[in-house]
Amino acid sequence: MLRVSGIKLSLDEDKPQIIKKICKKLRVNERDIISWKIFRQSIDARKSNVIYFVYTVDVELQEEKTVLNRIKDRDVTVTPDMEYKYVRPGNEILYCRPVVAGTGPAGLFAGLLLAGMGYRPLLLERGADVDSRTKIVSRFWKTGRLDKECNVQFGEGGAGTFSDGKLTTLIKDRRCRRIIEEMVLAGAPEEITYSYKPHVGTDILKTVVKNIREKIVALGGEVRFHSRVTDIIVERNNLTGIVVNENEKMDVQAMIVAIGHSARDTFAMLHDRGVAMTPKAFSIGVRIEHPQELVDRAQYKQFAGHKRLGPAEYKLAYHSPGGRSAYTFCMCPGGTVVAAASEEGCVVTNGMSEYARSEGNANSALLVGVTPEDFGGSHPLAGVEFQRRWEKKAFELGGGHYGAPAQLVGDFLADRPSTVLGGVKPSYTRTVSPGELKNCLPDYVISTMREAILEFDGKLKGFALPEAVMTGVETRSSSPVRIQRNDHCCSSIAGLYPAGEGAGYAGGIVSAAVDGMKAAEHIIMKYEPMVKQPGHSGRPEKGD
Repeated sequence: MLRVSGIKLSLDEDKPQIIKKICKKLRVNERDIISWKIFRQSIDARKSNVIYFVYTVDVELQEEKTVLNRIKDRDVTVTPDMEYKYVRPGNEILYCRPVVAGTGPAGLFAGLLLAGMGYRPLLLERGADVDSRTKIVSRFWKTGRLDKECNVQFGEGGAGTFSDGKLTTLIKDRRCRRIIEEMVLAGAPEEITYSYKPHVGTDILKTVVKNIREKIVALGGEVRFHSRVTDIIVERNNLTGIVVNENEKMDVQAMIVAIGHSARDTFAMLHDRGVAMTPKAFSIGVRIEHPQELVDRAQYKQFAGHKRLGPAEYKLAYHSPGGRSAYTFCMCPGGTVVAAASEEGCVVTNGMSEYARSEGNANSALLVGVTPEDFGGSHPLAGVEFQRRWEKKAFELGGGHYGAPAQLVGDFLADRPSTVLGGVKPSYTRTVSPGELKNCLPDYVISTMREAILEFDGKLKGFALPEAVMTGVETRSSSPVRIQRNDHCCSSIAGLYPAGEGAGYAGGIVSAAVDGMKAAEHIIMKYEPMVKQPGHSGRPEKGD
């Protein structure tokens, strides 16, 4: 196949026009084209008077070599091989089925790969299944009754389940394509295979997560909910077993630890058992909300509101002369700011959108980078305590019951407390209390955010809107620890494989899923699949 880039359609041109532009670019007739498929779609809105959809298309032709030799165009190349390559199983005996702790993206895709290759994995999730979890989270948002084991951070699908469901990633890995294709098979819209900024939305993502779980089970795996790994058993630096829910022991030879970035109690347990880890840089800040119409006008000018464009997005970054950096993260067009606490007495915010992105506000994290030097100690879990400190202050400022402190951008820039809110109604799923965010964030974060807001206003007109709302705090941008591992994805304890965002090796749904697959591949390359016959007890012999 040939990959053809740079095909542009105006807002008035429909997708069927693509085939005509392919023919013109390749100088062929439509009858010469066997098939074609969109590989990538993006939007070019750099000019104020016109907006284009820009396509990259894979085309199958009758005489591809002839066309490629005739067309001297950098936009026409051979389509690269993007098919996922399965690894070959090893030959060591796996005496007990592999365990995956956590069912976020890393855990689900690790489990799916293991199940598909005959390893019958056991997936353990401390929270509930996605349907029960949705009810528990909704109850928390309405009443303030927090379930510490099942919330926005914990439960089937991981923290990404209550997000915009973004599938963008900076990594280039053929596993990415496999992950996207599996998500489409599980119910995600096909457009995620080619959209430049693919997203699923929390409503569809819940269905996708459930269908992937059902596929794992159909392939021979098992998924258990309300099952937290509370201890590991180590002998001679080798994992030999685990304890679930403090009283159930089981033999385990290989376990993928895909626990997410908020499993603070599990981080502490692993540290106590000698698993090597280090503190890791991350970012903290607030959620900032603007009217979605403002963002649409800033990005699309007179084309704002066009039915083919949808709600506009933005991504902004600022580097302060003082050395700090600020940026927007996890921008949710037409979304909601959600209460995302996982510990009592702590306030955490996050952003969420449904697939339609139809709410009135756009929200984004406005974050400032922090490093281990800021944490006030050298302990591997110092970053956890740093997060907790500011979350507790936000809880106090928010008035308790998981209300959040909020401040208008105009007041924030003028260094005065907010006493009332303005025309932008905060969407936070609990209550908000107007006040001063400088009382729940470090001074250097506050000063860097002030600089950044003014800088961003020059890039996106209206970002410094005085009535825009800032809601604090966002502290869970990524894991505050990195669990050390070797080139085989194994930790300092043999048989323990840290993976995903919580382990410090990923930064989003797709990259976490990729990392989970990598960990699973190393288990596969080491061990042969264990097939236990019905009625068999004890450890199987090789080939059993």
